[in-house]
Amino acid sequence: MSDGRLYDGFVPGRHQIDAYGNGGFRFADMSHRGSILALPSGIKAWPVGSMKELSGEALDPILAEAEEIDLLLFGTGADIAALPGAFRTRFLEAGIGLDVMQTGAAARTYNILLAENRKVAAALIAVG
Repeated sequence: MSDGRLYDGFVPGRHQIDAYGNGGFRFADMSHRGSILALPSGIKAWPVGSMKELSGEALDPILAEAEEIDLLLFGTGADIAALPGAFRTRFLEAGIGLDVMQTGAAARTYNILLAENRKVAAALIAVG
């Protein structure tokens, strides 16, 4: 993370997720410990360590880019977990499709859809 491209927990541009696990992710020739949002504007640190910590405020950065997102892949960690209905409604109202799955599956699917130049984003909770 010290190559100068990470500013305030943000790397501009669209990047593949190279690896995940051990509490973080590798992307853009860097590593990040903790959860991330992979958005059309770039990859940013996301202060959500588990589904229990998920709040409406944590979803705001995703919704701020709704016009550029057709599908959000939501990685819930090592285990799949349901996204509360109120959060699902916010994405539906913003016109964002939603697919909830384990973080590993979400990262792999994100890479495939990104390679196809799709309007995809990912909210990925880090796994140990």
